[in-house]
Amino acid sequence: MTKGMSRWTLGTGVLLLAAGIGFGLWRENRLQEGVGRLRVDARNLWSQPLFDLGSLPISPAFLLKAAVFLILLNFLSRGSGKFLQKRVLSRTSIDEGQKYAISRGVGYAVFLGGLFIGLQAAGIDLSSFAIVGGAIGFGIGFGLQSLAKDFVSGLILLIERGVKVGDRIEVSNLLGDVKQIGARTTWVQTNDNVVILVPNSELTARVTNWTAHGRLARFSLEIGVAYTSDPEQVRDTLIEVAVANEGVLKEPAPDVIFTGFGDSALNFQLRVWTSRHLRTPQTLKSELYFAIFRRFREEGIEIPFPQHEVRVIQPDGAASVLSFAPGVAPPQAAAPSQSPQSPETP
Repeated sequence: MTKGMSRWTLGTGVLLLAAGIGFGLWRENRLQEGVGRLRVDARNLWSQPLFDLGSLPISPAFLLKAAVFLILLNFLSRGSGKFLQKRVLSRTSIDEGQKYAISRGVGYAVFLGGLFIGLQAAGIDLSSFAIVGGAIGFGIGFGLQSLAKDFVSGLILLIERGVKVGDRIEVSNLLGDVKQIGARTTWVQTNDNVVILVPNSELTARVTNWTAHGRLARFSLEIGVAYTSDPEQVRDTLIEVAVANEGVLKEPAPDVIFTGFGDSALNFQLRVWTSRHLRTPQTLKSELYFAIFRRFREEGIEIPFPQHEVRVIQPDGAASVLSFAPGVAPPQAAAPSQSPQSPETP
């Protein structure tokens, strides 16, 4: 009994195993057939043309290949420019602005050359872009005009180098250092460590470049002294204060200009040259003003404040002069004295 049940169990197991294997093989074949059909359908869909560009069919596979090509071409153009700037141009005596302009120009050339080669390799007839180019030109004439203007202005900046990376510029009440000249905008960093993006077209108009001829600039300070002061003493004192400041260059030497006679003061202008305070001119002016105020007190030179004189004509013809500063109420004039009247006689 036990042996019979064991044989039956063994036979049943073998039969179930064989049935499972057979069903698995059958299912695998069916699955492979289904996968094969899906592969065929996917290939057909992948290579199915969406539209034709001239004689070239445009399929999803072609669009994916074009996208990958453009991404790789973009990395190649950027990498070639950075490699040229950091590995080749860094060993030369060219300034930073020229290095940046050359590297960007090489990057643009690599991108355009690679794009042209890619179009030719894909078998695209460039004459087929005539209609597309017309549509793009129509769009530039309306909605994309500002973008095209900024891009062309960026190329002009890189070629003319009127404004280059590292320059200290002032445009539209904005004062800062040029950090990067992009295809559409230029990065300007202010003294507050804030980067402001300025359209390239604004930099091809009216712009002040403080460092176009080197890292050197001149700043002027306006000073007024009382009329009782000696102009030559004022001039010598101002020059001594300027020379004693470490931020002022000894050559070109500071100078003082007697600009004229004001309403309440003799007006002078102190002009100094600096290369240290290009980014912080207010700091240099503050240091000089502190020193000038201290030296004027030591030398007895008076810094006046505006005063006005008012002549008051009394009824009896007497005149009095009142002096007061603006914003301060003038003192009241003394009332004219009157003699006592004698009593009337009958």
